[in-house]
Order: sequence, then C-alpha cells, then structure tokens
Amino acid sequence: MNTLQRIFFTVLFSTFFCPFNMFPQTNPVKDPEIGVVEHLDDFIPQDIYLIDEDSQKVVLTDLIDKPTILNFVYFRCPGICSPLMEGIADVMDKSDLVPGIDYQVLTISFDPRETIDLGIHKKKNYLNLVTQKERIARGWRFFVSDSASIARATNAVGFKYKRVGNDFTHAASVIVVSPDKKITRYLNGLYFLPFEWKMAIIEASKGQSGPSINKILQYCYSYDPVGQTYVLNVTKVAGTLIIFFALVIFLILILKPQKNK
Repeated sequence: MNTLQRIFFTVLFSTFFCPFNMFPQTNPVKDPEIGVVEHLDDFIPQDIYLIDEDSQKVVLTDLIDKPTILNFVYFRCPGICSPLMEGIADVMDKSDLVPGIDYQVLTISFDPRETIDLGIHKKKNYLNLVTQKERIARGWRFFVSDSASIARATNAVGFKYKRVGNDFTHAASVIVVSPDKKITRYLNGLYFLPFEWKMAIIEASKGQSGPSINKILQYCYSYDPVGQTYVLNVTKVAGTLIIFFALVIFLILILKPQKNK
C-alpha cells in the first residue's frame, strides 16, 4: 500500500468509524425552533388537562386507553392544518381498522384562545369528507386547552411552533402513542398511506417504538416558514451525492488490481 492509499484509509476510518463522543462538542446541535423533535419511548405526562366536546375538563392520560394518534393543530389555521386533517380523515376512511375500538385520534388545538365550539364546527366539516361518518366521529375527538397544559403537551412530544402575529408557524406531523402512554412513532407530512397508518397503530398496540424517516427528512429538507412546508435542500443533497460517488470512484481506482509490469 503506497502513501496515498494509507492517507486515504486513515481519513476514511477517522470519518466513519471513530466515535463522535471522543471529541468535545463545542457546538451541540440545538432543537429546531419550528418542526418536530422525536421523543420516542418517552411517556406522556399526567398533568395535561383538556376541554372535550362536552365542555368537560379531562386529563389527557386518562383518555389514552388504546393506540392513540395525537394531532396538534389550531382550528383557525390558514395553512397546513386543514390539508393535514383532510389527510387524517381520508386515511381513517380507507383503513380497515375501526376508530374508537382499534385506535383513536385526538386533535388538540395549541392556540389557547380557541374554544371547543370552533373545534366541534371543524370536526363536522371533516366528517363531511368521509363515508364512514358515524364510526369515525366516535374515534376522532377534538379538544382545546389552556396555555400551561398546551406547553406541557407540545414539549413532551417535541412539537415546536412559533407564534407570528395572530397565527402560528408550525410543521405537519402526528404522534402515535401506545395504550401505556409511550410515544412509539411519528408520522410526518400531510397525507398518510393506509399501510403505514395501520402498521404504526399495530406497533403501538404492542408498545413497539419505531424510528421514522424524520431524521432523513431533516437532512434532505429545509422548513420554509413562509410557505409553511418542507422544501428539498438541493445543495445539501447534491453535495452528499457528489462526495459519495467520488469516494466510490476513488475506491475503485485504488483497489483495482494492477497488472505486474
């Protein structure tokens, strides 16, 4: 092995195999101001209070007795909240799992100014989009809450948002929770495949947590607060692909058997 080859393998080994915690982290990665930070295997706190559709005060953890999907929105949202809840309505209508029996969806407003009357009105709108209206109505419940409980709930699940004037900038995601109140999965985006929806619920029923592609999305996509959506970071993705193929070509060149002269 010549000098160039030794240098290359030393750099390659240091880059990919040395533990990161061997080096001091002077600039630790901070949580994003807007987006989702996964808290897999964490448990929902017991001191989160909500107001239900009957205007009754309830405790969030008391409601979670089956696989539960938490959906944080605000009902006046002019952006992604409506298509997100349309996506939830659509996948609930297509799924062969029974809402209210196999699982439930709890939609919680993170705007403490909103009343449950507005939530009930929104629920009726989304129920008009489905064919299994009565069944979904039983398994999809809407809530509002006070600022303290909202903060505890959103912090517990890693849902990050920012108030801008009278509205909020936030991401689109739902959180899957097991019957024992453990966070098991995050489903990101506005629309969901019936298969991934069903698998997330089945895994939650067993208490099995699974990683989402959130980490990959955070690397490949950047959040656009103006459009309130994720956009592909072309520079980062292209740079990664160029480095990958350059390494592959370099490995082929240096490992290719050389003919004896």
